[in-house]
Amino acid sequence: MAIVFLGTPAFAVPSLRRLVVEGFEIAAVYTQPDRPAGRGRRPTSPPVKSAAIELGLAVHQPESLRDPATLAELASLHPEAAVGVAYGQILRQEVLEIPDKGILNVHPALLPRHRGASPIPAAILAGDRETGVTIILMDPGMDSGPILAQRPLLIEDSDTAGGLTEKLSRIAADLLADALPRWLQDEIDPRPQDHSLATKAPLLKKEDGVIDWSLPAAEIWRRVRAYNPWPGAYTTVDGRLLYIWEAWPLPGGAAAPGTVVALSEEQRALLPPGADQGVFGIGAGDGVLAVLTAQREGRRTLSASEFLRGMREFIGRRLGT
Repeated sequence: MAIVFLGTPAFAVPSLRRLVVEGFEIAAVYTQPDRPAGRGRRPTSPPVKSAAIELGLAVHQPESLRDPATLAELASLHPEAAVGVAYGQILRQEVLEIPDKGILNVHPALLPRHRGASPIPAAILAGDRETGVTIILMDPGMDSGPILAQRPLLIEDSDTAGGLTEKLSRIAADLLADALPRWLQDEIDPRPQDHSLATKAPLLKKEDGVIDWSLPAAEIWRRVRAYNPWPGAYTTVDGRLLYIWEAWPLPGGAAAPGTVVALSEEQRALLPPGADQGVFGIGAGDGVLAVLTAQREGRRTLSASEFLRGMREFIGRRLGT
């Protein structure tokens, strides 16, 4: 009952480890090639590669699964099924046909909603109250195959993309451990997706993080959470980037968008429990964005109180101009 695992980022690691714990024979792990990372731009292994080596599994890192030699190598493993978890490539039909039972794909969204490369930020940006994990039988389309299993998760107001990714990675591992053996034993009837309900979650770009202060505070707040840890929600002050990592939307305020303001007592009463007492606000198109933690370019992340101590006469400044 050989299984091939295809995955790359940290999100996929719990699923790989869980399959090993459950006793599945992992014939090989396919992951993306090492890429330059960090200030030194040194080649860095994908998290899945590191985990696979630790687990004693064979690792393959082809640039593409379209290469005939790579296809022949994969076919020679005679996998009963394959599992894809954020592998990073759309698989063509000749790849999908190699495993006897097809390729299962684990997607961190409630498909058909948020198909694509960035489903976790997309759910936060859309203001969804829940997200989840879906396992589909892959077809040549973008996350369009029939559904084999699905499990929802409520989105908390405190959830960032990074925190939600960790939660969903654990749910993904549990759901896969339940669904894969049932699929191999022909106990699941695939359910076609309703393609009319599909939405897209395109790959994020660095420039997506630029804050438009004319937007409502609630929308900016969702962007702060969705773009944490990457690309970060940022504006500028004194010609340098200013990242806002934690924030809270508040009503009221008549300041021009992008203007730093002191909060009223009424507004402070609406802050989340445990909020720093030095929280300041920034005027938005509708309401005020209360800033809880921020980071100037090249500096460390600071609480609002710490930040104000290092930025004299900050109240009244106009950001992003």
